[in-house]
Amino acid sequence: MTHTRILTTQDPQAVSIAFEIIKSGGTIAFPTDTVYGLAVDPFNPQAINRIYAIKERSMEKAIPILIGDLQQLESLASEINETAKILAQNFWPGPLTLILPKNPDLPGELSQYPTIGIRMPNHEFAIKLMRHTGPLATSSANISGDANPRTGLDVLSQLGGRIDLLIDGGETPGAIPSTVVDISSKPIRLLREGSISRSDLSSLLGEDVL
Repeated sequence: MTHTRILTTQDPQAVSIAFEIIKSGGTIAFPTDTVYGLAVDPFNPQAINRIYAIKERSMEKAIPILIGDLQQLESLASEINETAKILAQNFWPGPLTLILPKNPDLPGELSQYPTIGIRMPNHEFAIKLMRHTGPLATSSANISGDANPRTGLDVLSQLGGRIDLLIDGGETPGAIPSTVVDISSKPIRLLREGSISRSDLSSLLGEDVL
């Protein structure tokens, strides 16, 4: 069993300690604009495998990546097309996950597919964290199929003793998940409709989103 250290988002050492854990291949949980996320270094295959083991998650399900600024996108996607730029400029940070062609340097453990999901959360601490750690491979901090965690206590009840660090930031908004749109090829496809609707996307892009 792993000793799960607990800090708060107000702790001045939270970001630096999280950075050290991430770079050593460890796991952290932290609040986002939806639920708490379980995160590791997206360039570390062994760390990525830990997410699957901790969550008891099928390897067939890709793990998305959260970023703290637009520059981080360049190390994750092999192509950033004009559609990606328009959507990112208008909806990031926010509840929109973009499916983009995957940088071949990313470990295959992240995704068995040629694409990867990327999002910038609208959460001050999460952005601050990732501007220090770099991008994070992140999935909800729960056992697969169980309730999504909206508080630090929710995380501990499911993952206590499985993760290295919990950064407690109080209750998260939860509720509606991000909209997921595949812009890796044409036509653009809406894979999951969240708070950003199909019509929102079509109106902005000036083309139909299937």
